Amino acid sequence: MGDWNGRNGPDRGHVLVLSKVHATGARFMPMMPRSALLRPALVLALVLAITGCSGIKSMFKDENKNEGVPVGELYDRAHDAMTREKWSSASEIFGRLVAQYPYGPFTEQALMEQAYAQYKSGKHEDAVSTIDRFIRTYPTHRNIAYFYYLRGLSNMARNTVLLATAFNLDTSTRDLDAPLQAYADFNTVATRYPNSRYAGDARQRMVFLRNEFARYELNIGMYYLRRGAWVSAADRAKYLLETYPQSEYQNDAVALLGAAYTKLGNTTLAADARRILLQNDPQHPWLTNGDWPPPPSTLRRLNPFNSDSR
Repeated sequence: MGDWNGRNGPDRGHVLVLSKVHATGARFMPMMPRSALLRPALVLALVLAITGCSGIKSMFKDENKNEGVPVGELYDRAHDAMTREKWSSASEIFGRLVAQYPYGPFTEQALMEQAYAQYKSGKHEDAVSTIDRFIRTYPTHRNIAYFYYLRGLSNMARNTVLLATAFNLDTSTRDLDAPLQAYADFNTVATRYPNSRYAGDARQRMVFLRNEFARYELNIGMYYLRRGAWVSAADRAKYLLETYPQSEYQNDAVALLGAAYTKLGNTTLAADARRILLQNDPQHPWLTNGDWPPPPSTLRRLNPFNSDSR
């Protein structure tokens, strides 16, 4: 074994330093083992983990704060949200009530109010789903006419494009599945429940939707006309006149028919269309301007959401 003071031993300077420390009376602290150093770090990590878990549990507790709440208290919470027009919160709480107490005494009223809250919050597809469930469950309910009416409103709103207001889009160029269902809903109210308080407004909305359907066909017909598909344009005009007679766009349909026949070289049918239009709308642009319909504006053509941009 080598001498600690020899050349093969530890650094002499290190030994001298330790000697000076002992000589001055200072207390020498021996080096702590690694396990002792790790122990406080592990304790700290454990404390942080427990705190973090508590925070996570608190977060989920907030999310599920309506879980297990008595049905009466749940209903009061949802109804209070309704009175403060917090539609999304009301819808969520009513949904929790129905899920937890599907056969309770509050379920019927909760479904009714949930459907309205969903409609008001813009969740129209959810509203339609809730209304369908209510109609299946309570087909003879005293307020069943209201639910067909509310389903019509929800289906009608489903056709609204979010950017329509900003870009002034023509919603009659959108898909017609939802508006057609809305028309059927309003027709149910008007025919099955003609004496209900919703029947009058339902009829007015049917007239509006019918005109929208006619305008949809007119837009397609003019699209064909601008692109030289004369036969298709004439067919659309005839379909509009046969399917939606007396609509706001019937004179435009006659003009479209006349313009298409003119392009096709059928002077007889074009003259008939001109004669009918002279009787019903002598100031129509097609009679005074042969280049009808006018080409869309540059801004309209550049709008990617418009049918003329196709």
